[in-house]
Amino acid sequence: MRSYSSEGIVLSRKNYGEADRVLVILSKDYGKISLLAKGIRKIKSKKRGHLEIFSKIKFSGVLGHGFDIMTEAETLNDFAGVRINLNKISLAYYFCEVINRITHEDGHPSLVFNLLSLALEELEQETELKKLRLKFIYDLLTGMGYWPLGKKLVDADIVLDDIIERKINSVRVGKAVLK
Repeated sequence: MRSYSSEGIVLSRKNYGEADRVLVILSKDYGKISLLAKGIRKIKSKKRGHLEIFSKIKFSGVLGHGFDIMTEAETLNDFAGVRINLNKISLAYYFCEVINRITHEDGHPSLVFNLLSLALEELEQETELKKLRLKFIYDLLTGMGYWPLGKKLVDADIVLDDIIERKINSVRVGKAVLK
């Protein structure tokens, strides 16, 4: 398999070199992968608008020596309803950070992708953000086998910190906004 394509959600991005960017994408078929988007930071780049954090995209990539290289990208859903509300944006960033920290490069591709995709779609319409946040954490932990199904999750943040073994950066923003 030299080239591949899939749907995915952009979890994070980091500038690389002068005009490139490394993207961490949760793909439907391959799980969490890191791709190098060459020339993405150039003003005339055609991929530039498609690769924002928590956008659902269809992408193609080729195997590289260090990073796989993204060749094409197309936005399937940019979750515009989320991007107009600061509280919803902070929760979407929180979802992406939790997924990025709790998953590894080779595990649970479709389960986690479907969970994050559904959570972002619900977030566009949801008004009770605190309940959505707790439901997301519970569904993620039970789906990945970190928490027994049916057992009440009393303090989701402490359990999540214990599993990840470090603090989530966006949790304080999310908690302050949701109070």
